[in-house]
Amino acid sequence: LNKIEFGDNKPFIKEQTNPITIESIFNKEKRLGDLASEDTITLLATGDLVIARSVNYQTVTQKDFNWPFEKTSSLLNSADITFANFESPLVENCPLTNEGMVFCADVRNIEGVEKSGIDIVSFANNHLGNYGIKGINSTKSLLNSRGILITGMDGPIYKTAKGTRFAFLGYNAIGYKEKGISWAEKEKIKKEISVAKENADVIVVTFHWGIEYTTEITDYQKELAYFAIDNGADLIVGNHPHWIQPVEIYKNKAIFYSLGNFMFDQMWSEKTKQGVLGKYTFNKNNLVDVEFIPIQIENYGQPYILIGDQRDKVLNEMYQN
Repeated sequence: LNKIEFGDNKPFIKEQTNPITIESIFNKEKRLGDLASEDTITLLATGDLVIARSVNYQTVTQKDFNWPFEKTSSLLNSADITFANFESPLVENCPLTNEGMVFCADVRNIEGVEKSGIDIVSFANNHLGNYGIKGINSTKSLLNSRGILITGMDGPIYKTAKGTRFAFLGYNAIGYKEKGISWAEKEKIKKEISVAKENADVIVVTFHWGIEYTTEITDYQKELAYFAIDNGADLIVGNHPHWIQPVEIYKNKAIFYSLGNFMFDQMWSEKTKQGVLGKYTFNKNNLVDVEFIPIQIENYGQPYILIGDQRDKVLNEMYQN
């Protein structure tokens, strides 16, 4: 990685290398400014995106399918690539409810997703299959019709930004194997990363894993993350715990175990109302900066960006964990 130094808030690149560290990630003074803008690529990743239950109830009853993204779409649209963990099958006649553990969203929510700025989603989670293969196929068809790519089904998908080709792979490790959803099996992961390496400059692997409502990382999370990196992954992004979990650097590669919630109706605690957007900046195929953008959910489903002391509190807690 290139070492970035700052003078008058304008960075320049030195020839020597300097890996990303936990300290550099949480360094509040670090700013990239206009670093090689023609080569600099920003990848934005969200936490759990669940347009179901109370979120869906509100979009349908208000007849406003842009409402959940109203306060974040500007940021999501600003990145070169925006990636989300999509946990709501879009199905016809989705029941209006504020309770239950079977999730779905009205098909008209595709309007908000399309305008949100999201480019790629992962289906590799434990709720996208709640309405079976029919719900998976319905959601796939709707997203693809709006130009939104899908990983976590069968092998890598690719997106090129400013001449750099990114591969995305997704795997679910929660619940049980479901048709149409990629399960976290080591041989499958190894094989698919190998394919991605032949066709991409940067490989992003996302996992749905861990234990809900804790900052503790399981041995299995570490095992899967290390295995993916050992086989060629460049960046690991995890979700499912609904809490923000710690960051780790392994072999100079960054692992983000959980970005928390991005959009959900879990208003019963501060930690489930919060998450971070991960902003990963690449200079060609090198990760040169990481920034976390804290969000908080209000009104059972609408995230907004935290600033000031609230922002700092979330980041300080994340760093200390």
